[in-house]
Amino acid sequence: MITVTFGQSKKQRQLETKRQNILKEITEINSLLSDNKSEATSLLTKIEDVNLKINVRKKLIQITNQQANLLTREIKENSGKIETLETDLALRKKDYAAMVVKSYKNKATQSKLMFLLSSDNFQQAYKRYNYMKQYKRYQKNQADSIVSKTEKLVSLNESLLLKKEDKVRLINDNKKVQQTLQKEKNSQKNLIAELKKDESKYKKRIAAKQKENNKIDRQIEKLIKDAIARSNKKAGKKKSSKSFALTPEAKALANNFTANKGKLPWPVTTGRVVLKFGKQRHPTVPGIYTQSSGVKIITTKSSDVKAVFNGTISEIQKVKGGNKAVFIKHGNYLTVYSNLKGLYVKKGDKVSTNSPIGKVAVNNEGKSIFRFFLYKDHSKQNPAHWIYKM
Repeated sequence: MITVTFGQSKKQRQLETKRQNILKEITEINSLLSDNKSEATSLLTKIEDVNLKINVRKKLIQITNQQANLLTREIKENSGKIETLETDLALRKKDYAAMVVKSYKNKATQSKLMFLLSSDNFQQAYKRYNYMKQYKRYQKNQADSIVSKTEKLVSLNESLLLKKEDKVRLINDNKKVQQTLQKEKNSQKNLIAELKKDESKYKKRIAAKQKENNKIDRQIEKLIKDAIARSNKKAGKKKSSKSFALTPEAKALANNFTANKGKLPWPVTTGRVVLKFGKQRHPTVPGIYTQSSGVKIITTKSSDVKAVFNGTISEIQKVKGGNKAVFIKHGNYLTVYSNLKGLYVKKGDKVSTNSPIGKVAVNNEGKSIFRFFLYKDHSKQNPAHWIYKM
């Protein structure tokens, strides 16, 4: 992959930053999928993996095309400026040459002194003197302007050459990306063809997985409702309240959590979302929708999961497979980290932002995937609105 050398406009710099970020994303995804590669990987998961690569590759092509189109416009604009500048420069050179010839002729026929002495009176001599000064100044300005415009013309030509070179490199790079994308699309096509041979079986598997996720979601929601009821009972309020009873300290923590919306750190050092929040159409199997109360994140093997904010471990619960879900309370906010093992914390512990709380467990397909949830009281929140660049 190439790094573009131009750097004139703000828009160019913004697009190049986006492109470099997508290149890093591709490298990260390839690394994650390679790290999580297993012979036990199901057909559905293989399709999900190739879809992930295809989607990010399409983003790269889109951004690169935007860069190339912007360069095309800037090359055209530069060419227009060069043409105007060349015309203006030619006229100034012609005018300057005429002045030089005129000055030479004047010098040959009469000296400047004689020109002054031949004046009829002092006022005329003074005017002639001023005229000579102005003419000399004009000559100098014309000469300086020619030098300045020549330098600008050279600079524009160099800039034009760089833009053309950058455009060629971007187009060539895009061709390579498109070739890779086509291979991935062919792989996707073959996998989908294989899936369609027994589509009903895979629909049942998706439904079973959704049922399992729903069960965990209900389990988490019940624990949250119970925690709210306990906090209200302790504060002498109605147990039926849907909100946590907050101490002044807890309220301050909740306000701080709210103030950091969109800026919270990722719960893992390296990770990618493989299932988004909310209801969504299955990317491969027609007519199937999935519902997620949180996000599903793939990460590196044995990766530490970290608290996204200061808080208290309010609950540790077993989930399917004997792994754990850790609940962290941040005032009236809760973050939940499901499918962990080897915990570093226990119920009641205070944790800080980025404190490790446990490791990601490996699922039955050999992948290090965990689910991350975020609640305000009993209300589900989209983690992508809270976590930085999720």
